[in-house]
Amino acid sequence: MHHHPLDKLKFDNRFVRELPADPVTDNYRRQVFEACFSFVNPTPVSKPELVAYSPEVATDLGLSDEDCQSEQFVQVFAGNQLLDGMQAHAHCYGGHQFGNWAGQLGDGRAINLGEVLTDRGEHLALQLKGSGETPYSRSADGLAVLRSSIREFLCSEAMHHLGVPTTRALSLVTTGEGVVRDMFYDGRPKTEPGAIVCRVAPSFLRIGSYELFTSREDIDNLKQLVDFTIRHHFPHLGKPGKATYLAWLNEVFELTADLVVHWMRVGFVHGVLNTDNTSILGLTIDYGPYGWVDDYNPDWTPNTTDASGKRYRFGHQPQIMQWNLYQLANAIYPLINEVEPLQELLNDFVKSYTNKWQAMRSAKLGLKAWQNEDDELHRQLQKILLLTETDMSIFYRQLAEIPCETSEQTDEQLLALIASSWYAPDSVSVPDKKQIVDWLRSYQQRVRQDNTDDLSRKTQMNLVNPKYVLRNYLSQQAIDLAEQGDFSLVNELLDVMRHPYDEQPERQQFAAKRPDWARDKPGCSMLSCSS
Repeated sequence: MHHHPLDKLKFDNRFVRELPADPVTDNYRRQVFEACFSFVNPTPVSKPELVAYSPEVATDLGLSDEDCQSEQFVQVFAGNQLLDGMQAHAHCYGGHQFGNWAGQLGDGRAINLGEVLTDRGEHLALQLKGSGETPYSRSADGLAVLRSSIREFLCSEAMHHLGVPTTRALSLVTTGEGVVRDMFYDGRPKTEPGAIVCRVAPSFLRIGSYELFTSREDIDNLKQLVDFTIRHHFPHLGKPGKATYLAWLNEVFELTADLVVHWMRVGFVHGVLNTDNTSILGLTIDYGPYGWVDDYNPDWTPNTTDASGKRYRFGHQPQIMQWNLYQLANAIYPLINEVEPLQELLNDFVKSYTNKWQAMRSAKLGLKAWQNEDDELHRQLQKILLLTETDMSIFYRQLAEIPCETSEQTDEQLLALIASSWYAPDSVSVPDKKQIVDWLRSYQQRVRQDNTDDLSRKTQMNLVNPKYVLRNYLSQQAIDLAEQGDFSLVNELLDVMRHPYDEQPERQQFAAKRPDWARDKPGCSMLSCSS
């Protein structure tokens, strides 16, 4: 083994090399104009300790287990040591927050280290989240606590293995330092353990990166950033120009539609879908107060700040994304100067999303393709899922067990197959049970039209309906242990979530419904933006 295990990482920092830098290099809060980033180094920490790392992301970067367990790895990904070739910097961007233009935001607690050029010829940007103040920290301290870092680390990897496009997480380290947070915004701050996640993605550009230049009428830099984006992340679109910009927007819209359909498929709620938290590559980005729906409820939001308005509730995510893409179209308008083609793209987004959504709904039910009369089947399904609190993930896994080749089952036999998805099985009324059975029988009939045998339908359904999702109460249990210095559950959850569609018989407990104690417990139901 050579002396420095991380020397093998080769950096090729295109973002820093090709885009305008903030000329001021002092680290103080300020408005930054005509720049895409500011140079800033991570703040060193006193006693870093490795909690966990993702073997898959390490492999993508060309690092071995041995490399990840080295002392140098902990020092680098705690922000204590910069490798040769790293050029630490924070991105400058703006954004709409809860529907209102917020002006300049930027990386307030994230510092990008540089872009690794992998053996496969890909560029992967490394970013430390929670590594100290930047010019964009506004009134905050630039740090992160262990609970939010565990949630981001685990969810990034869980989402990837579910097949949902996402930024990734390489490592999670504790800093050995306390961070003060008022978790409930009730004036009772307390000190919590600090931590840093290393996030990994081809790019951390967001819709807000483009909006900021347009809001300041800095069209030269807007064009420079769009051209950079196309050159490096959409090179197949060819030379920049009006037609290319429209083709680019169209592709961003498609990727984004795919993303939201995935969220709806697995029951993920982003929680704070501002334009500064919307990736230009169609990735899930910025895991703040996110949540997984336990009982199916389109109106549920995990974000305490959003509890009254419910702008970012589960069922509203497609509309919000369309609104965000409308803001992107506005930001790009100065390069197009025509309303019609942009309006057309936004209309196409609705059609495209609907088609993708229908295909996804059919797959979840094990149907070959969407037929027009399936509208009614889905409307009724939504109704029966809301008759009693029904666990979304368990319901779809159990639906795969419903025999459809024959219809000889009694009502009781059919209900028994899905009763495990109900949160209060004893309180389901007789009329509700009748509605549910009626739906199950119409479902059987619909499957028979397809002529699919039960085994192949079940196999296909179990590839799109996960058995294991990172339920909030599971993360909270891992957090409670980790805050006492026990990282075993963090690592076990990381491992379980690597195979979310497999049965994993020895790990059934991780597929269980949310327990009663977790219904209203902080961190298990609602989360604040400080989480």
